[in-house]
Amino acid sequence: MPVTHEEELPDGNRLVRFETTPIMSTYLVAMVVGEFDFIEKMTSSGVCVRVYTPVGKQDQGQFALEVAVKVLPYFANCYKISYPLPKMDLVAIGSFSAGAMENWGLITYRETCLLVDPDNTSTQRKQGIALYVAHEMAHQWFGNLVTMGWWTHLWLNEGYATFAEFLCVAELYPEYDMWTQFVTETYSPALRLDALKSSHPIEVPVGHPLEVQEIFDDISYHKGASVIRMLYRYIGTEDFAKGMNLYLSNFQYGNATTDDLWEALEEASNKPISEVMPLWTRQMGYPVVSVRCEVVGNKRKFYLKQSPFRADGASVDPDEPKLWMVPIEFSTASVPNESVHVIVLSTRESTIFIDDVKPTDWIKLNPGSFGFYRVHYSSEMLQMLQPAVSDCSLPPIDRLTLLDDLFALVQAGQCSSDQVLRLLDAMRNESNYIVWSEIAIVLFKFQKLLEYAEDVLPSFMAFGRHMLGQLRQSISWDPIPDESHKDKLLRNVILELLHNFDDDIAREESSRRFEAHANGTATLWPDIRGTVYRAVLSKADTATYEIFLKMYREETLQEEKERISHAFASIENADLLKEVLMFALSDEVRSQSTLSILSAIAQSSKGREIVWTYAKENWNKLHAKYGASVILSHFITASFQHFATEEMADQLEDFFVTNDTRGTARAVQQTIERVRINAAWLKRDLTCIKSFLENFK
Repeated sequence: MPVTHEEELPDGNRLVRFETTPIMSTYLVAMVVGEFDFIEKMTSSGVCVRVYTPVGKQDQGQFALEVAVKVLPYFANCYKISYPLPKMDLVAIGSFSAGAMENWGLITYRETCLLVDPDNTSTQRKQGIALYVAHEMAHQWFGNLVTMGWWTHLWLNEGYATFAEFLCVAELYPEYDMWTQFVTETYSPALRLDALKSSHPIEVPVGHPLEVQEIFDDISYHKGASVIRMLYRYIGTEDFAKGMNLYLSNFQYGNATTDDLWEALEEASNKPISEVMPLWTRQMGYPVVSVRCEVVGNKRKFYLKQSPFRADGASVDPDEPKLWMVPIEFSTASVPNESVHVIVLSTRESTIFIDDVKPTDWIKLNPGSFGFYRVHYSSEMLQMLQPAVSDCSLPPIDRLTLLDDLFALVQAGQCSSDQVLRLLDAMRNESNYIVWSEIAIVLFKFQKLLEYAEDVLPSFMAFGRHMLGQLRQSISWDPIPDESHKDKLLRNVILELLHNFDDDIAREESSRRFEAHANGTATLWPDIRGTVYRAVLSKADTATYEIFLKMYREETLQEEKERISHAFASIENADLLKEVLMFALSDEVRSQSTLSILSAIAQSSKGREIVWTYAKENWNKLHAKYGASVILSHFITASFQHFATEEMADQLEDFFVTNDTRGTARAVQQTIERVRINAAWLKRDLTCIKSFLENFK
């Protein structure tokens, strides 16, 4: 709350009095004491918004301030409930374990999640800051004005705020194409996690404080947001807004449960929300909808079947009662951007007809990926979709989810790897940044897998360079006047992939540009700076490492320090990698960043072994320092999930069963499960992958 009185006391201390706070949850109370600069601006409704920065860096708060003064009135209008406080402060904190914290009227952020240096901040980071600001401001209503009744309902805070950040930024910055990015950044990660046996329902019982930390994960955030987006589609924008207003009005300055939200939305929409939605929030997992079709006159007859999807491909008991009410939409070649038919699949199997579809037309289920499920097409339907992927007549969001679904089915053993490799080959002409982000994920996972098949890896690297051949010729290393936001982001994805697949020309260009940057004759554009650093450091000797270390030590911008420190992880020399590990553990690195550097080291097979050895030998220290936060859980998953042998899975299991995993037990289980999935995939499909790559040559 604002200051009402300040007084210098005789003993040299200062007495400060504040206005009385509204009724609020205790975890939202915060006080910040320190030396800061600030900039301020009033919203259209008269709320004073300030961004506090380290001394001398107030100009770096300008972008966040511009975003904040738009976001606050956006949400007030969205919910038809005014922001109830007279001020809103956003504070950049030097050492801060979380990305941000939504304290009511006093939001705290890591510097890298709030500050923008126009000369050194990348386009990707700037977009991320807009999302961070929107997410924390959404909490001022969802979480602060109305707080969940218990941690079981954490998703009411985090799932909704994640949905709302995309809703808001998509409206304020339409050039970002946030709803397509939502699929790669939020929807797909939730699908990947929720297919594991060690996942959990959105509404999960919580009985111990350490269990609270474990559910700050992709289920509470990303699945929660995806399910809300599905609901938003189901009931429509107007009724959704009415329901949210009703919910917030009924429970303001108090606590609520998931059922309270369903009742408000049901009252607003007159739809059976309380019947439909608990199937998605109280059951773990989601369905895969298998579909095949046949031509019947001028109609198509579709056979649909839903069953729980398992990432390991484990067979599901046909008598298992688990069902969902699945919203099924279709698009066709003649109307690719619209849904031509909508049903709710509430039984195990169903048959439907669609009129006036040509025998040669492709059919796409779940256009726009509003439904939280995967689709398993018959081989005939998949074959008909492939030309629409190749010529890009299928919308971008549907091209990327077709790839994402097929790849998940491959990992689960329900399709073969050559099918997804053929689809990748059909995507060589792709030019959309967001689709390429999904392609990059799939290529990366194949690459990590084939590190455990060294005789096949060179052929896959050649395939990757082939995929990039056309864009390598056309992509510009330098910014182009008036280029789109997405084209700026595409550049870095493609250059990063070229380096990952050992493209000699790209590596030489990176070396040339870094030399000019280091000697001061030219400055690397921030969008490609991290990629160039990684390319140069990958082949670094001690002298090159020392040059970068000097750059790190002289740098004052935290974003640039993180860019350099994470680039160290790309070093291929094992002895230097061990030096990087010790650097990450030193006082030169903020403790909030240490484990993310170690996880970056573990992205190579060589680095993974180094980090695993360190973790085993120092687990008690790591757990004592980080065990009460989600940082350690993220470290375990990010560092070790790409192992791909049963022996390594057994080793992980044997180690953690005899060591303290309180606060990280779920992450450990999920990591071991992923390693076993990788091992099974490699064993099952290695011959098929090898055959495809040999024939591809």
